[in-house]
Amino acid sequence: MMSRALVKLGILSLLVYVAFLLKTQVDALDKKTHSALTHYIVAATYEKMGDIDKAIAEYQQALKIDYKNPVIHVSLGAAYLKKHEFPRAVEELNLAVKLDPESVEPHAILALLYFSQEKLTEAGKEYELALKKAAALEPQNVSIYKSLAAVYLQQKDYQAAENTYQLIIKLSPNDAETHFFLGNVYDLQQKWPETQQELQKAIAFKPDYHEALNYLGYLYVEKGLNLNDAERLIKRAVELEPENGAYIDSLGWLYYKQGKFKDAVKELERAAALIDDPVVLDHLGDTYLKLKDMNKARASWEKSLQLDPAQDTVKKKIEETRLHQ
Repeated sequence: MMSRALVKLGILSLLVYVAFLLKTQVDALDKKTHSALTHYIVAATYEKMGDIDKAIAEYQQALKIDYKNPVIHVSLGAAYLKKHEFPRAVEELNLAVKLDPESVEPHAILALLYFSQEKLTEAGKEYELALKKAAALEPQNVSIYKSLAAVYLQQKDYQAAENTYQLIIKLSPNDAETHFFLGNVYDLQQKWPETQQELQKAIAFKPDYHEALNYLGYLYVEKGLNLNDAERLIKRAVELEPENGAYIDSLGWLYYKQGKFKDAVKELERAAALIDDPVVLDHLGDTYLKLKDMNKARASWEKSLQLDPAQDTVKKKIEETRLHQ
């Protein structure tokens, strides 16, 4: 799931694009009466000065003259958002959508509004609508499609994410990041050949892409495939990110799968010291068990369970060690 920080960053990035659109749409006001434009300009000036109350009053005056102008409703909605007057902001932004169904900015601002209220589902929906409309306006803009695909990933709409990443690849065939994320989408859909193919492409286009190196290497380890390739890939990822606990865990788990338990425990202990992760601790517990240290194995699994209580397999391991003592 995409983190809240990434969602907010994506929305703010879109708002930069929105700011450009608003600037171009001010020209629409020029075609309206001079007095409406005057109130709009005065309102924008007050807003820049930080006097939101006066800005709101001027936007309201502009709407009395030119009520059907969506740009004014958007600006008034944004001003209400700054005042944390959310119901009024929503009302104005929804009016803007009705007046101009193809506009981007009302949805983008609504996304930010819902995000500020911790309404992540609503924020995601508005962000998706904004991105779709932005893509319609700029069909060659790869960054917009990337943001849209990230929203689909957050929503677990893997087919929509797959389709969007494939569209990006048509526009930018050598984009390593897109091949990486498409590989991730295939992995989530348990499409192994496609996953492998896309991750290999990501690495081919960007040889130092440590996320892809580790991802593919770890998948090989989990599947018990190409362990020599897995070792090469993971060691390169660790070389590029020597303090990355996730990558060190991959290396330790590779050694475990190779039967090198002393090497495995060394790397997994180092990984556990760097990150608090239930998977790392589970791997470490399995390795302690292979080294016949029941107490350390159980202690590691118990720590793993504290971080993620929903691990039934870990619970079973703990019970089994108790029965065998």
